[in-house]
Amino acid sequence: MANYKILLADDEAALRFLLTETLADEGYVITETADGKEAAERLQEAVFDLVILDYMMPERTGVEVCEWLRSHDNPNRHAPVILLTAKALEKDRERAKAAGATRYIVKPFSPLQLLDTVEELIRAGANE
Repeated sequence: MANYKILLADDEAALRFLLTETLADEGYVITETADGKEAAERLQEAVFDLVILDYMMPERTGVEVCEWLRSHDNPNRHAPVILLTAKALEKDRERAKAAGATRYIVKPFSPLQLLDTVEELIRAGANE
């Protein structure tokens, strides 16, 4: 498996650690950020195969980062985005979709569920 690069932005350090361990064990190269502003900066600097954003983060929310990602010139404009959220309301799901999120995963979720989604999206991207 190629060393696919993933940006993981979440303000919960424990969850970030768990997800980084899970994904790194599968050979993914993870770049971590703790807030939306830092995530947007990384997305301008480097190319990622996949982006994982937490909905609620300081500085900029995951939805705001996703909206920016899809509407501004940057190397990751078309990268798949997984939005992680504790918000299970339909209006939040609609907002995520409108922002350009590829998938929406509601917390709590198992790291293996996330891994399955990551693999599915990366496979789909590799076949484009």
